[in-house]
Amino acid sequence: MITQNTPENPQAGQQPQAAPDRQNKLMLWIIIALAVIIIGLGAWFIIYSTSQKKAYDEAVALKEQAELDMQQRELANDYNALNAEFAQFENQRQFILDDSVKLELTQKYETARLQVEKLQQELKNQKNMSAAEIRKLKDEISTLRNLLRHYVEEINRLNQENEALRSENTQIKEQNQQLSSRVETTARRNEELSQRMTLAEKLNVTGLNLVALNKKGKIEKKVQKAKQLRVTFTIPQNNSTPVGEKTIYMRIISPSGQLLGGAGTFSFEGGSVECSAKKVIEYAGEEIGGVTIYWDVNTALTAGQYTVELFADNYRLISRSFSLK
Repeated sequence: MITQNTPENPQAGQQPQAAPDRQNKLMLWIIIALAVIIIGLGAWFIIYSTSQKKAYDEAVALKEQAELDMQQRELANDYNALNAEFAQFENQRQFILDDSVKLELTQKYETARLQVEKLQQELKNQKNMSAAEIRKLKDEISTLRNLLRHYVEEINRLNQENEALRSENTQIKEQNQQLSSRVETTARRNEELSQRMTLAEKLNVTGLNLVALNKKGKIEKKVQKAKQLRVTFTIPQNNSTPVGEKTIYMRIISPSGQLLGGAGTFSFEGGSVECSAKKVIEYAGEEIGGVTIYWDVNTALTAGQYTVELFADNYRLISRSFSLK
């Protein structure tokens, strides 16, 4: 029996399409859900991977920085050791007789040392140092080490040369010792003879005295009030002294060690010496008594020891100290 679709039974022809529609919708939701899960997992994986890579990079950077720190400390220790070695050879630089060699070695070493100190300070001031900077510091310290090695080799070479010279000179010194002794004895005898002759020709001075005078020319007990200082002495007879005009130069030294000057200079032993006053006398080989030389006070005087010196004919005739109150 065949059933026909009629207006009285409209649903009879629609029921077979309901099940496929529900299946299609379910499959769509499943696909959407799977897509969401896959996207979520992908995003989580990307975030997780990025986080892990960042942590790994930070760990690697910290490790590298720690290694660089350790290398810098080792280099600092090497530098300090080199400086200590260099200091040990400071006393031996005296063997380098050639000043140009000594200057060249010292300048090279000091230049390299200052460069190392500069690099060390730069690295110390930086939070993060690079391997290139560490390598540069290593190179500078290596240069410093080579310079020190060259320095030591040069000193050792010069020591050996000096030792050979000392050995060679020992024999020469032994050969010349007796000759030098004879020459020294002869020279000493000649000097003694010359001194005796010189002393015989020198003017003699006796009775040297120093007093302070007031404005009336009387003796002043307090040197602070003095207007003049008077020096008196006697020149005894001396037949060995050449006769003629003699200029006697006087120097007065104050208690503070200052020269009471004012009379210019005179020649003595190849130099120029200031004096306090001077006097010209005529010496005929006879005794001259009561020779007087004055010095006019031109500065404040203090109590204490005053030294009087007399010179003539390029000789120091006498030197004596006086206490003035």
